[in-house]
Formats: sequence, structure tokens, C-alpha cells
Amino acid sequence: MTESKGAHIALITCGPRSRSHFAGVGPLVPENTLVDIESLELYSDNLYSIENKKELILGRIRDLVEERKWDGVMLVAAPTEVLNPGIFEALQACVDVPVTTALAACVDALDAYSARRVLLLTPFDARLNELIRRHLEQLGVAALAPSPFQVLGDAIRLTPDEVFEHTQKALREVGQVDAIYFQGAVLDPLKILDRIESELKTTVIASNPAMLWSMLSKLGHQHCVDGYGKLLREWPALR
Repeated sequence: MTESKGAHIALITCGPRSRSHFAGVGPLVPENTLVDIESLELYSDNLYSIENKKELILGRIRDLVEERKWDGVMLVAAPTEVLNPGIFEALQACVDVPVTTALAACVDALDAYSARRVLLLTPFDARLNELIRRHLEQLGVAALAPSPFQVLGDAIRLTPDEVFEHTQKALREVGQVDAIYFQGAVLDPLKILDRIESELKTTVIASNPAMLWSMLSKLGHQHCVDGYGKLLREWPALR
């Protein structure tokens, strides 16, 4: 069921808007939902340059929410969150609309499927993977993150078939898990979510679909979006 009244929400990145993976968000968006993609342009290729920028980020988002009158805000990128501890809670406190982040939404989605042991696949290096792993551990999710990339560009260049092969290899390395968790849309699984779930017999949670599901669920919407994995197709209740 699709709500008759649409939602106007924001997808906010602290990095450049030019990243090609933002183009993949459009097909995920249900009817009557408008998503603004807003870049704060606070970093370019060096993800670590966003570290300790929490107050700057919060101030910029607070001003934008007042100006644009969004119904909700999605803050992308796990590095922004783990390099600025507490930013999710601080964002909730500083704006008067529902918010989610890449990590918060994915934990919500993993919780919906009772997934507590996951294969974590990211485009990030070992340090960022470890920060994400520790963050998830504090929230009750055991994340196994084999074979980190050395540079972000290594992940960006992968074709969908290569992403599938990378996923299959990593799953063999870690063994039995409750779900596969893609964090960081540069390692883009969107075109093969159904294939991964079907052929590898598992549940896949990816950050962009999870943020959309979490945010619209918070706003009281329920949808069914085919072709991008069971989370959007089944639209489970947000716990």
C-alpha cells in the first residue's frame, strides 16, 4: 500500500554530489516521494578529512531543514558517523523532523530480519572497517569484514558481475552469517541485490535502500518496491 500523501525528504552527503552512485537512488524511490540530494561539500576523496566536524555538519543540516521544510533527513556515509561519534543522536536532538543515518538505518533493517552476525562489505580501508565494526558491536551486531580495499577507487571500478564475485568470495571466507551488509554505496550492489539473495541464499541489507525504508517507515509510509532486494519488496515493520 502506498500512502496517498507523499513525503519530501532529503538525502544529505558531506562529500561531493557528483559521485555516480547517487544516480542509483532514483529507481528506489516510491511514487509520491520526493528526495532532494544535498551535498555539504565538506570532503572530496579523503574520507578522513570529515573527522571531528560534527558541529559544522549539524549546523548546516539544521539551517537546511528550516529553509527547505523537509519531512525527514537521511545522512549518508558511515565514515561521517564513525569519525564524528554521537552525530546521529545529536542530529535527532537538533532538528524537529525524523532522521536516520546510513548506519542507524542498516541496524534497523538488520533488526527487522533478526540478523546479528553479518558479512560487512564496504569500499573502505581497514581502519574505517574496524571503526564501523566496533560501532556495530556496540549495537549488538557482530560484523565480519574480510579483504578491505586499499583505496576507494578500487571499489568504484567494479562491474555488477565483479561485485557479485567479490561478495561470493567474501562469503566463503567468513562462513555462516545471518545477512550480508553493504555499507558505502560506492561498492554498488543495487543492480544485483535480487541475484545475491537468490543465488547465495541470504538476506542483503544495503545502505541506500535501508535509509529509504527506515525514513519512510518513520513517517508512517508502507510501500512495495520490486527489483532491489527483499527489504524494499517485503517492507517489514520498523521495530
